[in-house]
Amino acid sequence: MIDLPGGVRLVLASASPRRSELLASVGLDVDVVPADIDESVLPGEAPAGYVARLSQEKAAAVAGRVGIDALVVAADTTVDIGGQILEKPAGSADARRMLRLLSGTTHLVHTGVTVASTTGPAETIVVETAVRFVEITDALVDWYVATGEPFGKAGAYAIQGAGAALVERVDGSVTNVIGLPLAETLHLIRSAVTR
Repeated sequence: MIDLPGGVRLVLASASPRRSELLASVGLDVDVVPADIDESVLPGEAPAGYVARLSQEKAAAVAGRVGIDALVVAADTTVDIGGQILEKPAGSADARRMLRLLSGTTHLVHTGVTVASTTGPAETIVVETAVRFVEITDALVDWYVATGEPFGKAGAYAIQGAGAALVERVDGSVTNVIGLPLAETLHLIRSAVTR
């Protein structure tokens, strides 16, 4: 689908298996080099600005470590309900709080994606998808939290897993909700390769 120039390797600045799997699904081999950055939200930071900043910081941190002849893909995803950023839950109680907050509402999923060449400028986009949840009963919340799936996921759910049972409708990119808007990311990679 995308031919990288000879000697150029694609580096994913994320330990997310979902992001690796999405890139592998279109035939791209990636080296995984997770970025180790502070992901704290800055005071007054909007969700879209937050994910854009983190994807840029992740790309810069990894590009500085991988040397020349690498194309770095970095991403960060968050759930936004009414401007409130829902990161990964801190524990079971936090996961339950988030799921109850999302119950019967529409929220936004924002993913910032940065593709950086170690020899050229980086490009960043933010993709937004609207997700509507069904009304969730306490029993359903308890069941879902007991699966363990909410942990390590922005907004405490995974649409590619059992969390799909919580989703009534998706307007926009489904792969964005999984953690990497695939069509848009491929466009950035192609653009970087042809620069």
